[in-house]
Amino acid sequence: MEINNNVGSLASQASQAPDVVNMAVLKKAIDLQAQAALQLINALPATSNPPHLGQNVDRII
Repeated sequence: MEINNNVGSLASQASQAPDVVNMAVLKKAIDLQAQAALQLINALPATSNPPHLGQNVDRII
């Protein structure tokens, strides 16, 4: 009886292994995309607008 339980447990773990690997690859891909996006944002040049620009929003009533 104990052998059957162990075999069932091993079979369950083996079927979950691809899911674990897929999640690890997905997390790594998301981390790489986040790093690339951060590098792009940091590569943008600083704006040289006067200090009064961008402080107000015009709205039509």
